[in-house]
Amino acid sequence: MTVPRGPRSPIGREPSDDGTVPPGSPTSRTTAGAADGPAPQAGGAAANGDAEGQLVGLSRSWLWLLGPAVATLVPGILALVWPDATLHVLAVLLALSLIVTGAFRFVAAVAPRHGDRFAGLLIAVLYVLAGVLCLRHPLQTVAALALITGAVWLVTGLLTAFTALGTRDLPHRGVVLAVAALVVVAGIVVLALPTESARALTRLLGLWLLLLGLAELCLALALRAALRAAHDGPAPGDLRRG
Repeated sequence: MTVPRGPRSPIGREPSDDGTVPPGSPTSRTTAGAADGPAPQAGGAAANGDAEGQLVGLSRSWLWLLGPAVATLVPGILALVWPDATLHVLAVLLALSLIVTGAFRFVAAVAPRHGDRFAGLLIAVLYVLAGVLCLRHPLQTVAALALITGAVWLVTGLLTAFTALGTRDLPHRGVVLAVAALVVVAGIVVLALPTESARALTRLLGLWLLLLGLAELCLALALRAALRAAHDGPAPGDLRRG
C-alpha cells in the first residue's frame, strides 16, 4: 500500500524561485545563528583592542616619560637638602625612586614605537629589583647601596645606548644618546669612588639623581616637541609647493 505524498513539510522547505529562503526555514535560522554567533567574540576583540590602544597611547605620551624624571628629581633634591639623613632614610629614598622609575619604564616598554621591547623590559626589571634590594636591611650599608645603584645605572645606560644606536628613526636620537652617556658616567663614578660615610654617599647620589632627573626632563620635553611637530604636520603652503 502506498501513501500519497502530500505537500512538502515546512521543515524541508526549499528556497524560492528568486533564491531567497523563507523566514521560518531551518536554513534561515542556521544562517542567522551563524551571523549572530561571532558577535560576542568580535565585541571582546574590540574591547581588548581598545584597552591595548589606550595602553599604547599612554606609553607613548611625553607626560608618561616625565614620570621617571620627577621620580628621579625629587629624591635627588631631598638628598641634597637633607645631607645628614641616615643610611636607612637614604635607602628608602633610593628604593622608592628605583621602583617608581621601573614601573614607568615597564609601561613605556609594553608597546614601543621605536627601539627594542626586550631592552626596555630588562631595564624595568633591573630598576624594580634594585629598589627591592635597597629595602633589605642586611644590605643597608654604604658599599651595598653604592654597588646596587652604580650597577643599575651602568647597565641601564649601556642598554639605552645600544637601543638608540640600533634604531635609526628614533626621535631626538642625539638627546637619548646623551642621556645614556650621562647614566653610564654616573654608574662608573658611583662604582669607582668609594664612600666611607652615609653623608658622602648621600651627596654623591643626590647630585647624580638631580643631573639624571634634569636630563630625563629634557628628553621628555624633546619628545613633546617631536609629537607636536608630527601632529601639526607640514603647512598647507608646503603641500601646495610640493
